[in-house]
Amino acid sequence: MDGKIPGILIYLIIIFYLGYKAWKKTKQSTDYMLAGRQMNPFILAMSYGATFVSTSAIIGFGGVAGLFGMSLLWLTFLTIFVGIFIAMVFFGKRTRRMGLALDAHTFPELLGRRYKSKFIQQFSGVVIFLFIPVYAAAVLIGICRMLEVAFPEVSYGAWLLIVTGLVALYVITGGLRAVMYTDSFQGSIMALMMLILIISTYSMLGGITEAHQALTDMINLVPAKLQQGGMIGWTQGAHLESPIGLTIYTTIIYGVGIGVLAQPQLAIRYMTVPSDRELNRAVAIGGVFILLMTGVAFLAGALSNVVFYKEFGKISIAMAGGNFDKIIPLYIDKIMPGWFSGLFLVAMFAAAMSTMSSQYHVGGTSLARDFLEQHVKIGNGGSSLKLNRLGVSIAVIATLVWAWVLPGSIIARATAFFFGLCAASFLPIYVLGLYWKGMTKIAAKISMVGGFSFSMFWLLFIHLKEAAPVGLCEALTGKITLVEGATKGSWLWLLQWVDPNVVALPVSLVLAIVVSYASRRMEQKHLDICWDNLC
Repeated sequence: MDGKIPGILIYLIIIFYLGYKAWKKTKQSTDYMLAGRQMNPFILAMSYGATFVSTSAIIGFGGVAGLFGMSLLWLTFLTIFVGIFIAMVFFGKRTRRMGLALDAHTFPELLGRRYKSKFIQQFSGVVIFLFIPVYAAAVLIGICRMLEVAFPEVSYGAWLLIVTGLVALYVITGGLRAVMYTDSFQGSIMALMMLILIISTYSMLGGITEAHQALTDMINLVPAKLQQGGMIGWTQGAHLESPIGLTIYTTIIYGVGIGVLAQPQLAIRYMTVPSDRELNRAVAIGGVFILLMTGVAFLAGALSNVVFYKEFGKISIAMAGGNFDKIIPLYIDKIMPGWFSGLFLVAMFAAAMSTMSSQYHVGGTSLARDFLEQHVKIGNGGSSLKLNRLGVSIAVIATLVWAWVLPGSIIARATAFFFGLCAASFLPIYVLGLYWKGMTKIAAKISMVGGFSFSMFWLLFIHLKEAAPVGLCEALTGKITLVEGATKGSWLWLLQWVDPNVVALPVSLVLAIVVSYASRRMEQKHLDICWDNLC
């Protein structure tokens, strides 16, 4: 324990110095919500990447890779191609320009002003505020599980309070400027540690080819329950038309890989840079960073089965006692050398703090700027700043409550839930709002509410992973899901493993297009303002 403390202390000193530096420069709402619109490409790329990839990806999805194997590498491809290239090149530039033209400070405010609708701004603000704490709680759980393994003398509950207090301190005071300053430092630590991790893992197993072959040869060790669910092997993946296959490819890969485009905490970063040039330069930096983060986590998670079996005669999920959120922490603690476990703990601390700070910030400003300020009279910029700090404080408390009540093995599911919900609710009106002048206000409202409602319906009444523990469907209908009782193996039976976003996103998109053609086009004068310098 003692050997890990100095590294954490040095790390915290640097973090709070950066937070103090940001606080000194945060004088008005634009500083607090958009970092003064003056971020350079390195800080943008590292902050974007560190916000996108956190302990939920490394600990949560890395643990899922320990259970389901290398099929999760498809998510790495999507996070780089969609989450970095498509996002920066096709979404980032237009978001920055339109946000500037409309003087938007938050993602909901951008949507609201694009469609001249306070309802859209308030509804999206409330959705983000209510549900981003679930995602933030997943990140908080990830780092606290890691700390629980590293420092068993301190309870899990105590770590929840300690980590929450540390992150809240600099986010509440320094706003987005503090978030992005600390993100860039934390992201650098994360990249270095992940590089060491993958090199060490392959070295232990005799090289890349040998490691992958050893994992392939363990096909007979795949638990019977996983085989019954459709799992073939840790390098082969799972049958698509199976419960596990649908979980991997619709919830984890599709839900997260596409949902990233509508993440408010990421979209807001496009508006923090002074020109398109910074976005262009951030693509290469962000792509390499995401490859190191997700690619390494998924490879190390899958290969941990080989290492654990050689050292302890158990596969990863058995080592973790059935809780795959503990696979990566155990791998670091029991396999990697002591000096690395201390440094990796700092890196995971950085990963958690970087993402949670962004989640607290966007959740709090969504509540304050996009809802409360619409109903509470604000006297001046100082009053707005105080209200935003209050909103962030409330978001912090909500996250802590969720982290206390959520069950084990929840990190990846909670992350996929939020990504999918944002995609179904916001992605069609966001992308069509950037590229199509024919998109109308009424269509945006119906698409957003329809996508959100259909996603929640599927989640509560069809999707087994959420419908069963929530119990609303059973209370109303007597069935755990509406498809309970369907013939096993039929398409109807398989629906309970299809992610809500697979159905809700197309519904939202169709609603947006059909209603736009059936309703009156928005006035040309407003469209001209939106498209000012857009092309």
